[in-house]
Formats: sequence, C-alpha cells, structure tokens
Amino acid sequence: MVKSIIAPSILASDFSNLGCECHRVLNAKADWLHIDVMDGHFVPNITLGQPIVESLRKAVPRGDGVTKPKAFFDCHMMVAEPEKWVEEFKNVGADQFTFHYEATKDPLGLVKLIKSHGIRAACAIKPGTPVDVLFELAPFLDMALVMTVEPGFGGQKFMPDMMPKVEQLRAKFPELDIQVDGGLGKATIPAAAEAGANVIVAGTAVFTAPDPAETIKFLRDAVDVQLKARGIYEE
Repeated sequence: MVKSIIAPSILASDFSNLGCECHRVLNAKADWLHIDVMDGHFVPNITLGQPIVESLRKAVPRGDGVTKPKAFFDCHMMVAEPEKWVEEFKNVGADQFTFHYEATKDPLGLVKLIKSHGIRAACAIKPGTPVDVLFELAPFLDMALVMTVEPGFGGQKFMPDMMPKVEQLRAKFPELDIQVDGGLGKATIPAAAEAGANVIVAGTAVFTAPDPAETIKFLRDAVDVQLKARGIYEE
C-alpha cells in the first residue's frame, strides 16, 4: 500500500525568505520538502549545498506530524560522485538521499551505503534513461524517481512521454513509492496520477499559487483517486 505524498520543490521558493517559505507550504499540508542539490558537474547549474540544508534544518526542525509538520527533507542529489555526499547530507538533516542512476558505477552499493546511515534511499533516472535499469534495483529502494524534465533547472515543461516508465514501475512494484519531478501542476497531475505516481514534486505550481493549500489538496486528491482505483491506497 502507498499514500499520496506532495513534495514542493524549494527551488521555486523565495530564497530570501527560505525558512518562512518552507513553513508556509508545510502549514499548507505539504508532506515533504524537495531539496534540489546541483553541483555544476552532473547538471549545468549550481544550487543548495550542505550549508544551506544544515541551516534550513535548524529553521525547520523535524516535527511529530501531529502538533508540528514532520518536515521531511527529500534531497535530490543531481551531483557527480554521489557516494561522497551521503554521510555529509545525513549529518546536516537529510531524510532521503536520491541519487541519479547515471551518476554512479555501483547503484546497489550506493543504496546499501545510504541505508547504512539510517535514511531512505532513492534512485532517479533522466528522461533519456530506460526504465528497465531500475527493475533489479527497485526491490532495495524506498523510492524511484522518474524525471519528467531534464534535470538541472526549474520551471520546465512536463514531458508526458515519460508516463509509460511510471506505468511499468507501478505494474512491477505496486507498493513502491514512485516520484515524478518536473512541470507538475493542476494541468499535468492527471497524467502522472493515472500512470501510478504517488510522490509529486511541484515547485512553481505550489510556491506561486494564490492558495498553496488548495493546490496541494488538488494534487493529493488526484493521486488518491487513482491509488484507490488500483486498490493500493493507504490512509
């Protein structure tokens, strides 16, 4: 069984008020904060390194999920040599470490390394990477990420031709968390939800919405309908 998880990408937030922006979407019932880490090598952009994540964790501490939001840090590591950064990001507050399949020579070894640090392990694939590279790895993963844009920059257009990858993963691994990232919003959530995605990264759609809570609910409801139809919905 899986549940809907809405993970606003802080890449679309107002960086001058980053802590407040994170609290704003968490109070609007976001489940996770999606943190894009880019090194200028694996992707042609540089963002949010470990000092920012460490500072943000102090401003947005983990809650109990009842009186305070859990503030789960979903770190999307668009970096070369991701093995070098597992311990560092665990220490500064990451709850999940998502590496790119294309960035490592030993994906299973990296999954084991991540889990040895007591955090969730996830693997992402770029649009040009076939989904079947994840089939042997998926039983060891907490989550698979199908990129619906080329990684590196926010605000790109959703690529609907990535949805067959999501469908194949959901058919083979009905209880795996499957994330989609890139161009998600009200217009594109139906395709992602119907394909079987349950973890939705939405940046601009949430952070620039007049009412983030309404947008987050819209995304969640779309996913929940499809999870219930598949018989894999978890409250």
